[in-house]
Amino acid sequence: MTIRPRRETVTFRHPFRIHAIERMLPAGVYPVIADEEKIDSDTVSAWRRVGTSIIVPVEGVLGSLEMLSIRAADLAAAVAGDAGLAND
Repeated sequence: MTIRPRRETVTFRHPFRIHAIERMLPAGVYPVIADEEKIDSDTVSAWRRVGTSIIVPVEGVLGSLEMLSIRAADLAAAVAGDAGLAND
């Protein structure tokens, strides 16, 4: 089984929440790491997401970061919610 990390960034224009994180996070640019597993078959090769993490500031510790495991669907909901606020 081969696993690869895929890094992307997500920008939030407003403070936001993600279901698995108990606190409100400030607006900003956040690195997201998606771990993907290779699926091999006789006809094609593909990758499927098996984990998602976001890197956020540690509450109360200036300049410190932590990587938290989240669900991809929760991240998508937070991004959609932020975009909805921009349209108000």
